[in-house]
Amino acid sequence: NTAPLARIGVVYSEQTDQNYGSKPWQKNYHDHAYGIYHALIEDHLPFEMVNDRLMDAEHLKPFKLLILPNVAALSDQQCSQLRKFVENGGSLIATYETSLYNEEGKSRTDFGLSDLFGVSYSQSVEGPLQNSYLRLKADNSNSKFHPVLKGLEDAYRIINGTHQVNVTAKGNFPSPVTLVPSYPDLPMEDVYPRTGDTDIRELYLRELGAGRVAYFPGDIDRAFWQIMGHDHGKLLRNTIRWALNEEPMVSVKSPGVMDVTTWQQEKSMTVHLVNLTNPMMMKGPFRELIPVDAEVVIKLPTHRKVTS
Repeated sequence: NTAPLARIGVVYSEQTDQNYGSKPWQKNYHDHAYGIYHALIEDHLPFEMVNDRLMDAEHLKPFKLLILPNVAALSDQQCSQLRKFVENGGSLIATYETSLYNEEGKSRTDFGLSDLFGVSYSQSVEGPLQNSYLRLKADNSNSKFHPVLKGLEDAYRIINGTHQVNVTAKGNFPSPVTLVPSYPDLPMEDVYPRTGDTDIRELYLRELGAGRVAYFPGDIDRAFWQIMGHDHGKLLRNTIRWALNEEPMVSVKSPGVMDVTTWQQEKSMTVHLVNLTNPMMMKGPFRELIPVDAEVVIKLPTHRKVTS
C-alpha cells in the first residue's frame, strides 16, 4: 500500500560495479552516481533509485526521466528496455562510458545506446585532461541561451572534467557547451590555450517524440562530486530539469541541502524532508544542526481531493 511518486529515477548498476573499472580512467565509478545524487538534493528534486535489473516497462512506468551516471555495463536487453522507455515518451540523461560495455564488462565497438545518444564511439577515451575548459555560449542564430545554461549566461567558460569519451556526432545538435582543448600547465610561458573554441560538443541534446535525451561524453558528474564545482552543479541541475520537461510534483524553496521524497498510500500522501545542511554532511557524524526556512508547494495527484 505504498508507492513512490518521484518522476526521476537514478539507475544503479550492480553489474557495472562488479564488471567495470579495470582501466586507469575508470577508477572511482561510484563518484558518478554520488555527483548526480548531490546535484539532485542540492536542487531539492524528488527522485528514486532504479536497479538495472528492474527496467521493464512496468517498473519504469512511474518515471518521466531516467539518469544513467556512467552505467557502463548494460546488456542488449537492458538497452532495448531503455530504448522502449524513450519511445514511450520517457527522457534519458547519460554520462561518460554508459552502454560501452555489455553486462559482463566486455567492450562494445559502439555505444549500446548510440541511436539514442545520436553519437558513435571514436575508439578512444582522453585524459587526464590538463587545462581543459567548457565553452558556454548562446545560439549564433538568435543569441539566446539554451535552458541548460540558466544562471551561467555570464560564464564565458568553466573548467572541464578530467576524462572524456571521444565521439562522432551522427546528426545536428545545439551547441551550448563545446570544448576548449587541453594545453600545457608548465612551463609558465606555455600556459595559454592553443584554440579558444571548437565545434566539439561536450553535451549532446536531442528531442525524440515526447522524450528528451542528454548525453555528456565527459565525467562531469564524477568531477562535480570530487571538487564540488558550483558551475558543474548548475549545468547538471539545468540539464536534469530540461530533460524532465515538467514541473515537479513537489517544489521546495529553501537554502541549504534538502533530500525530498514523495510517497502515496491508498488514502494519503507523504512529503518527507531531510535537512542535510551542516558542515559535515559528507561525513558520518553531524557537527551542527542548522535550521532552514523552507517553502513547500505540493501539486496534488490527478483525481485526488484533500480531505484532511
